[in-house]
Amino acid sequence: MDKRVYLLMTISFVVGMVELIISGILDLVANDLNVSMGQAGLLITIFSLVFAISAPILLFLTASIERKKLTLIALSTFFIGNLIAIFSFSYTMLFISRIISAASASILIVLCIMMASSIVQPEYRGRAIGIVSMGVSGSLVFGIPFGLILGEAFGWRAPFVLIAILTVLSMVGVYFFMTKIYTSEKPLPLQSQLKMVSSKSVLFALLTTLFVLAGHTTLYAYLNPFVSEMMNMNGFWLSVVYLAFGIAAVSGGGAGGALSDHFGPKRTILTVIILFILAIISLPFATFNIIIFFVVLIIWGMMSWAVSPPVQSFLIETAPKNADILVSLNNSALHFGIAIGSFIGSFVIEKSHVQFNAFVGGVIVLIGLITSIIALKGYKDKQSLVSSSK
Repeated sequence: MDKRVYLLMTISFVVGMVELIISGILDLVANDLNVSMGQAGLLITIFSLVFAISAPILLFLTASIERKKLTLIALSTFFIGNLIAIFSFSYTMLFISRIISAASASILIVLCIMMASSIVQPEYRGRAIGIVSMGVSGSLVFGIPFGLILGEAFGWRAPFVLIAILTVLSMVGVYFFMTKIYTSEKPLPLQSQLKMVSSKSVLFALLTTLFVLAGHTTLYAYLNPFVSEMMNMNGFWLSVVYLAFGIAAVSGGGAGGALSDHFGPKRTILTVIILFILAIISLPFATFNIIIFFVVLIIWGMMSWAVSPPVQSFLIETAPKNADILVSLNNSALHFGIAIGSFIGSFVIEKSHVQFNAFVGGVIVLIGLITSIIALKGYKDKQSLVSSSK
């Protein structure tokens, strides 16, 4: 397989880190820019919102631009966004930097996936896309502990300095190692893509992703103040918490895919979401004991990303001819969920106490359980079909 796929995976990791990296340094940003924790949390909301909206629009507008050139333009824009963050002296300035970074990041992720699939032989296409996707999922869960360690040691701007440096190195890698890639296929207009959700099962599957991620982010975006206030942890222990969660989340993604293959998407989705709800609402009650807390944290972390593979499998089975569009829409639903969850979380933490973020998050995920039941109504897992035919 073409080794350049790993360069594209690295770019997707660097770009993906920016979305949630600020979650681990919310307190540092809030204190330095004289804003509340809730306002600082909106920096996650605006990033996720712009990311979800801009990808299909920008892809349509830039369809005629050669892919390598477009990647370099997008990386340059992404670099500028992070440069503005580094020199931000006000909340407004940092807010603008998040918008610029999000728009460029959204198209970069898609470009990395598209280029990875085009530079390898057909038999390696699925593996190449999977490797790039690992960079994205890894960045979402490991970006926060990296940001937290750097932020605590050198200030909240340090993570953005690192990302800016890695972005420049990515540009060098693309310039020297990637060849020109042209595409003759225009992506479907946004209106045509949205018509895909006319199916009830597709619509409610996408809503499941949205509500599960919204409920998850309602607490996860504010895990730093939650752990600090509920367990008096800071510095090293905060990093341990985020690292444990990150390892659990990545493991959960793999487990979710394996369980989906073995038991089928339906049983996997419903089981994972139920365990997810139990874990997230139990977390505030587990803070009295550090061992119990980490056990519940790990279960929550695993379930938070275990739901994505079976949902995507269900979508692909539902409409295999439009699998690429549905996966893209599911990705947008995921980021809309992050945006909504971080916004609701900012409201909860402003109006009450951070422990209630867990309960509100659990209620939102419960709505996701209801939408999943509607989406899966009438659907039978392949495993069930095999059993019933015997």
